[in-house]
Amino acid sequence: MMHTAIVILNWNGKHHLQRFLPNVIKHTPDWVDIYVADNGSTDGSAQCVEELFPSIKIVRLDKNYGFAGGYNLALQKIVADYYILLNSDVEVTEGWIEPLVASLDNNADTAAVAPKIMSLAEPDKFEYAGAVGGFIDILGYPFCRGRILSTIEQDNGQYDSAREVFWASGAAFCCRAELFHAMGGFNEGFFAHMEEIDLCWRLQLNGYKIAVEPASKVFHLGGGTMPNESPNKLYLNYRNNLSMLFRCAPTWQRILVAVIRPMTDMLSVVIYMLKGQPSLAKATLKAYRDFFQAHKALAEQRKEIRQMAKYESSQIFRGSIVIRYMLGKRTFGNIKL
Repeated sequence: MMHTAIVILNWNGKHHLQRFLPNVIKHTPDWVDIYVADNGSTDGSAQCVEELFPSIKIVRLDKNYGFAGGYNLALQKIVADYYILLNSDVEVTEGWIEPLVASLDNNADTAAVAPKIMSLAEPDKFEYAGAVGGFIDILGYPFCRGRILSTIEQDNGQYDSAREVFWASGAAFCCRAELFHAMGGFNEGFFAHMEEIDLCWRLQLNGYKIAVEPASKVFHLGGGTMPNESPNKLYLNYRNNLSMLFRCAPTWQRILVAVIRPMTDMLSVVIYMLKGQPSLAKATLKAYRDFFQAHKALAEQRKEIRQMAKYESSQIFRGSIVIRYMLGKRTFGNIKL
């Protein structure tokens, strides 16, 4: 049995740990270790884990390094063959670990695999940020098998087949430890949001696959750290998405993005203003400003990534998910990749 470690990154999430850890412990077999990596919390999270859950190992970090930096630092201290990165607000189910481990055991070319992620608030629906595997379109906009833009599907078993995808959600992310470290882990410049998509893209450029295994199912609360309408969350998503595309995309796609994305994103700015959401408009503009300011550093990163690239991903939708949505096609349906 491959040595597997569940690692839960926590920042001031004591209430989540108290609520969700008992279920994680209940449904974790003896051959899997559980760690809580505490990102410099000030709410007594680490002490709470020590007192209430003595079987769980704790990795203490001195401050909040964000999702990317926190995991990178914590995983340097944890020896395992497979890592299962799990958000602190995820409710797991019986038998959720074995299908993920089996997927990696049986597919040597698979670097990471995600479970089916359902909404804890609406258990019959998929979860917004993960669903049953993620993809991006030609302009870099993310969508999921079960969630297109703001439309979230009900689970009727329509996506219960395992398959290759473009990205696995960081909410529940099972990966080969050796490859995580070989790729340099998450991009710490992202701080939070999009770092798992960026890592999955780099893994694919190096010849590995990303998969989803719906035989494993979890429920995600979501929005526990940053609300969906948070200007900071929108800022990070825009900035990191643009940075990821600049770093990883082939030249032809990068040129297409450079021509079209500013027009579509500035249209979003106008819409935010018309809807009386100036903070979201400012967040979008700030994301573009900081992206342009980081151009030199990103260019160096791109050079290194593209020089190492041996393959291109086959899991990018060669169309516009936004146009498809506007035409009324608002479910994953028969999207051809």
